[in-house]
Formats: sequence, C-alpha cells, structure tokens
Amino acid sequence: MDAIMQMLTDNFGPFGPFVAIGVLGILLVVATLPMLLNRPEDPLDKLNKAVHQPEPTSSQKQKLRNSSGNHDKLEKYAAFLEPKDKDEYSAIQLKLLQAGYPGKNAVRTFHFTQFALGVGLLLVGVAYAVLNSATGTPSTQMTILSIVIPGGIGYMAPKYWVTRRVETRKEEIVNGFPDALDMMLVCVEAGQSLDQSIIRVSKEIRNGFPALAEEFEIVSHEMKAGKDRIEVLRDMGDRAGVADVASFVTVLIQSTTFGTSIAEALRVYAGEMRDKRVMRAEEKANTLPTKMTLATMMLTVPPLLIILIGPSVYNVYETLRSISF
Repeated sequence: MDAIMQMLTDNFGPFGPFVAIGVLGILLVVATLPMLLNRPEDPLDKLNKAVHQPEPTSSQKQKLRNSSGNHDKLEKYAAFLEPKDKDEYSAIQLKLLQAGYPGKNAVRTFHFTQFALGVGLLLVGVAYAVLNSATGTPSTQMTILSIVIPGGIGYMAPKYWVTRRVETRKEEIVNGFPDALDMMLVCVEAGQSLDQSIIRVSKEIRNGFPALAEEFEIVSHEMKAGKDRIEVLRDMGDRAGVADVASFVTVLIQSTTFGTSIAEALRVYAGEMRDKRVMRAEEKANTLPTKMTLATMMLTVPPLLIILIGPSVYNVYETLRSISF
C-alpha cells in the first residue's frame, strides 16, 4: 500500500492518491449506470402505458412510412461488411434473428459495430500507450498488451452482447410459452381459428412477454401474406431457437397434415408444458442447497472460528508476551 501511495505521489504530485480515488469513483459510477438504466420495467407500468398511449396522428404515420424507405448509408460498404459465404451469412443472420434483430441490414450493422468498436478502442489503447511511454518507461510487452487488449475487447463486445440477448430472449420465450399455449387453447375451444387465436395471444401477452408476442405477430403477418402455414411454423421454430417451440411446431404440422383436432393437440401439449415448467422449478429448487453451501461456509465458518478461537488465541498471545518480558 505504501509503495502504491509513493508511486501515485511521484507521478501526480501530492494530490495523486486523491486523483486515483476520484478516477476509481468515476469508473464505478460508469460501471453502475448501465445496471441502473437497464432495470426491468414493472408490468403494471407497461400496462398503464399501453392503455393510455395516444394513437399516432396522420402526420406521424406518414413520417414513419417515409423513414422506412430511407437509403441505407452502409449499403456501399456491403461487400466489406457482409460475409461472402452463404452459410456463414445465414448463420449470423439466424443468430441475430434469435437475438431480436430481424432487420434486413442487421448483419451489415453488426459487422460495422464490430469494426467501429475495435478500431475505436484500438486508438484509445494507442493513445494510452503513447501517454504511458511519455510519463515512464514501460516494457514492450506491456505496450503491446495495452494496445491489443482494448481492440480485442471492442471487437468481441458485440458478439458477447448478441449472445447474451439470445440467451435472455430464449429464457423469456420458455417462461411465457406455457401461458401462451393455455390462452391459445381457450381461444381455439371458444370457436376461433388458429390464425385468429395466434393474433389474440400476441396482443394479450405483449406486456409480459414481448419476445414471444413478436414471434406470434410475425407468424400472423406471414400467414396473412399468403405464405404456407407449415413453412411459417418452421420458420418460427428456427427464429425462437427453443426446443419447446420446435416441438410445438412439430405438433401443429402433424395435426395439420393428418387432419386431427388442433384443440386436442393443444390441450395435450399445454398440459405437458405446464408439467415441464413445474419440473424446471423443482430442479432449480433442488440445486439451491448445493449453490448455497459455499456461500454458507464462507460467511458462517470464519466468524464462528473468530468467536470460538479468538479469545484463546489472544490469551495465549498475552501469556507469551508476559513471559518474554
């Protein structure tokens, strides 16, 4: 600690430790802000906003129509930003679809973000290396690492973000799928067709599970456009990337192919999904004691040892000290 304080004083003057504490505080604030800003919104607040949201005016609708046809500024760099291999392009496009980015320019924007962040943080690393070399004599290895590591972080950050989005979206779809099936079963048994029940379910679950509602909306729009129902359902299974949705798609395709009752198929599969949700909850509850074991040992055993052995250690220390004197 004394060495660190001395180094800060030598490099930044008498106020060096205070400057270091201030910089550390700023970094902690910057690291905390995303977590505070990304807090999930309360479902009741979402419902109130949906109820009291005013209808867009004709000028706003016209503005949206005009903005949707704007020329993509990255189109002239498509040869550089898009993969040449069709399989690689399809894999990246599917991953972005599963992350909730269905735009036609999503692949192009993803690669541009990777390139921009990589180059930007690489320049930051170069600036830091130049400043560090001006104030001291860093080794060649440290200089290279201070340049390469920020660039690598900037390049990998979009991949990490998309991967996290995919996992979050899959978890949301898994959590909301049993309720959506129950609601769809009620709609079908009430006399609505499968297309109408999908539209109704997408409207009802939007506030609680927007990712699943978006998938159902895409299915309804594609069916209205005249696309084959089997192909639409298979595309939904691919976009969701969830085994439960893929099985549900298989059930609907088989029911449509063999002409069996969709309501009966939905009733059986909805019951299985409810049982599966209960089993997932029980599995998490059973793994909780194992996860709590390490935390319990770390937070309970050291204070217990201090309470039980601490006085004895202190008495032995005092006895040895008195004997030595």
